[in-house]
Amino acid sequence: MTDKRSTYHHGSLPDVLVATALELLDEGGMAGVSVRETARRAGVSPGAPFRHFADREALLNAVAGRVLDGFVAWQRAALADARPDRTAMWTFGRAFVMYAASHTHRFELLRKTVYGGQPAPELREGLEEIDRLVTGVVTSGQRAGELRSGDPALVTLTSHALVYGLSQMIVDGFLPAEHADRLVDQVLDTFGAGIVLSPEEKR
Repeated sequence: MTDKRSTYHHGSLPDVLVATALELLDEGGMAGVSVRETARRAGVSPGAPFRHFADREALLNAVAGRVLDGFVAWQRAALADARPDRTAMWTFGRAFVMYAASHTHRFELLRKTVYGGQPAPELREGLEEIDRLVTGVVTSGQRAGELRSGDPALVTLTSHALVYGLSQMIVDGFLPAEHADRLVDQVLDTFGAGIVLSPEEKR
């Protein structure tokens, strides 16, 4: 826990509040995030956050935006460090699941704010960036002959459903989180057999 009372001035208070709420999220999940506790830990009055966030939902949406930024950075780093014997699509899917297994509370927030209904307008930019990233992975894989041809949107949806479902099974404890890295490799290898062209098909 950090004391932020001397680390901000008025103009940066929203950033401090979001960072503080993110700490609370990591520590105790969404149930641990309240406007009052965020204010207390940030060292401001209970009413100060309401000058920037209308309510708890608005604060959580701002935190979700920060989480989305981190998720995109996580995926880009994974793609930049991809194994030479794996496709970018495989790498993206593995990184998705490992993010959820490593950041269970952040995934919980994304599930609520992104997958739980109509995302808030302030999240659209982050979601569009993810969409562009994964669409680029699919279309480049198709052009390179690594993936079967077809509607990129459908390939993306199918892949997304797989990794989201696997992530949720791990986060819920249905599958052991300590074996997430091995499980995701096995599942993606099995799934990949259906969408990745074999050496014979590439000829």
